[in-house]
Amino acid sequence: MKTHILLIFAFSVLVFGFYSAYAHKTVTVGPYDIEVGWRDEPPLVSQQNAIVFAITEDDGSGVTSGVTNAFKDLTATVKSGSVSKQLDILSDARPGHYYSKIIPTKMGTLVIEITGTVNGVEINEEIAIEDVEDINLLAFPPSGASGLPDLAQLKNAMSSLQKDVTELKSKVGGVSAGTNMDLGKSYDYAVFAMAIGAAGTILAVISLIKRK
Repeated sequence: MKTHILLIFAFSVLVFGFYSAYAHKTVTVGPYDIEVGWRDEPPLVSQQNAIVFAITEDDGSGVTSGVTNAFKDLTATVKSGSVSKQLDILSDARPGHYYSKIIPTKMGTLVIEITGTVNGVEINEEIAIEDVEDINLLAFPPSGASGLPDLAQLKNAMSSLQKDVTELKSKVGGVSAGTNMDLGKSYDYAVFAMAIGAAGTILAVISLIKRK
């Protein structure tokens, strides 16, 4: 019985330890361990989050402690492809812990570049953190399922617009020189109606693409 409990405990430590290592990345520079990751995981597009940092120091005897004021001569920059932005670092209540608020705007990998010095030790590291995911990973109902016109409604609207355009065309075509109707204005109205119809078609296509 004790053996089974020990095996379960060891498996749990292995699994959760692996997940933690995947979620937050740690690099070691001299006596310092620098851990970087997301505050809320998984990170989702358009949801406010924060990139968190933990900077600890080993005193040589295996005892670690948080490094206070670590970002005095240290900067952190977030990169997405060729776009980069220097992060505004705030101190957490816990010594050696820091964070920077951020709203990721697209899916994919963000890289954190940390440069400068900590107590004279030079730091120059790039750390790729966990990928940003689509908000539909956790959203319910999915955002694409609401706010889009129904296909049947789109068809009805298009049919109505086409009918209006046809009627206007027939009126313009039936105008003779002796009538009081202003031919130029009627033609402009017809063109305007056809433009509305074209816009409706474009919106319908966009809606269908979003739905897929």
